[in-house]
Amino acid sequence: MKKSRYSDEQIVRILREADRDTVPDVAKRHGVSEASIYAWRKRFGEMASDDVKRLKTLEAENARLKKMVAERDLEIEVMREIDAKKW
Repeated sequence: MKKSRYSDEQIVRILREADRDTVPDVAKRHGVSEASIYAWRKRFGEMASDDVKRLKTLEAENARLKKMVAERDLEIEVMREIDAKKW
């Protein structure tokens, strides 16, 4: 996936600016297409910068927990295979 030129916090600031001014003016000012602004608005909606930071933190924590569960499942499966071979 291509890395965005703008961070999520910057995108939210641009969206708040687009709420005050017209979308074409804001798009031109920041060098992005109008379609990008509409896509960002669909993705971030009414979020504030703090909400975006919290969302990123929660997503990272969720990924970490999923990895832990997958590793535990793998360990359990290996132990079952070892146990089945002993008897």
